[in-house]
Amino acid sequence: MSSHFWCHGPSCHTYVTTDRVRGSKGSKVLRTRKVKQHTDRSWYSPNNFYNYFCGQSCYNEFANTYAQQIIRIAPRNEPLETRIEDPKKETNSTDWGTYTRTIINKIDASNDVG
Repeated sequence: MSSHFWCHGPSCHTYVTTDRVRGSKGSKVLRTRKVKQHTDRSWYSPNNFYNYFCGQSCYNEFANTYAQQIIRIAPRNEPLETRIEDPKKETNSTDWGTYTRTIINKIDASNDVG
């Protein structure tokens, strides 16, 4: 595995920053940033999208540009559902007033029969 990937942002190479300037005098270019892969770190995850983008703006631009193609890879034709217990309302009083909150608990799927 490479220690770097090139940023996948469609316009990464057009943003004017000094770290993107490359080339010799008279033939300068703006180049896509490299994204360092910290494979030696305990927090590294190969499935993290930040491995392929230099920042949030490049990720967002990629997602907005290619959203339809990404959805075609794994379409969702039915909604996903998580089983829960009946929600409970809880009223609390404090010095600043009374508020009601709804408590929702998920049902552990490992206990499901069937």
